[in-house]
Amino acid sequence: MDVELIVSMGFFIHDLHEHLAELHSIQFAGHDHTTSFSVYRGQGLSQKDFDQMLKTKGGLLSFNNFLSTSTNRQVSLSFAQQTMETSNMVGILFVMNIDPSVPSTPFANVRDVSYFEGEEEILFSMHSVFRIRQLEQMGENNRLWQVDLTLTSDNDPQLRSLTERIREEIFPHLTGWYRLGNLLIKTGQFNKAQQIFEIMLDQTTNERDKANIYHMLGLVKDNQEENAEALTFYEKSNEILQKILPPTHSDVATSYNNIGSMYWKMNENSEALSSYEKALEIRQKTLPENDPLLATSYNNIGGVYDNMGEYLKALFYYEKALEIKQKVLPAGHPSLATSYSNIGWAYKYINDYWKALSFFERALDIRKRSLPPNHPDLESVRKSIEIVKKKL
Repeated sequence: MDVELIVSMGFFIHDLHEHLAELHSIQFAGHDHTTSFSVYRGQGLSQKDFDQMLKTKGGLLSFNNFLSTSTNRQVSLSFAQQTMETSNMVGILFVMNIDPSVPSTPFANVRDVSYFEGEEEILFSMHSVFRIRQLEQMGENNRLWQVDLTLTSDNDPQLRSLTERIREEIFPHLTGWYRLGNLLIKTGQFNKAQQIFEIMLDQTTNERDKANIYHMLGLVKDNQEENAEALTFYEKSNEILQKILPPTHSDVATSYNNIGSMYWKMNENSEALSSYEKALEIRQKTLPENDPLLATSYNNIGGVYDNMGEYLKALFYYEKALEIKQKVLPAGHPSLATSYSNIGWAYKYINDYWKALSFFERALDIRKRSLPPNHPDLESVRKSIEIVKKKL
């Protein structure tokens, strides 16, 4: 996969669309319907495609790519005539009526920016939609036709939902690249994912996008267990988010949580605790008391206290996490088993072995229902039970 080529082409298409929109606003500002004009395009269609077009008079015709047209009818007609040299091809002269006062796909005269200065080219952005008005054979030649089209209005109620969906698919800003990068992460192609996000970072000047991209680069390094590098990216993301978002925004909380998880993996417990507590503070102010993200924060803080050997504090937070999970999750959910195990170990470390055994057995019950007999998580719970039983 040539990742750089794919991403570069995507941004080129987006930039070309934006440039056409800018030129359109300059060239056609203030025009009304009395300034309507026609442009022309000559091309060939297969006999099959042409026969289908004959059946759709009054219907819609969408051009899937950037559409090059000319104000010179004769030049366009010559292109249509040339295609007739190929057997089973029908020459088509499209005559397109354009009302610049109607909101539509961006188009512009690109004479001053085109390599071919003399062509009087009018270029339309991708997925221009026209209505087919008339199809007429030209003279005696049944392989040369004129097709009259009218550029549709974005305000046409029948077209609005269709055209908007098409354009969103073609110009979704960066969403598609995030999805591609995420897919590469999920399939373990971390270097390619990193390449995607680094190219995106180089292409954008938007601070919100930069924060998101730094987050994704942190996720790549997180998955590669390169914790120090992941932390650097997460902190860069957090620095931007703090500047551009309200202090209690959910993304700021998520960012603090990511930073905390890196410090936790690096056994820097005080830093991890500080970051986790910042995430919790935001979530407590903005989320319902039984929101699962609160359970995540409580569990994370419990894990830090667990690492620090402060088992009573760990138990307090583990139990707060469990209380939420029991309210929002089904009884056999694997996350409950994780909480039962965490609480079991906390009780074990404070020498309350009967309670430890009780929670380990609850964890085992869920694991047995959801995992194959030889799964390592199942074996881990069984060993925990054995350890505690020896203490009784």
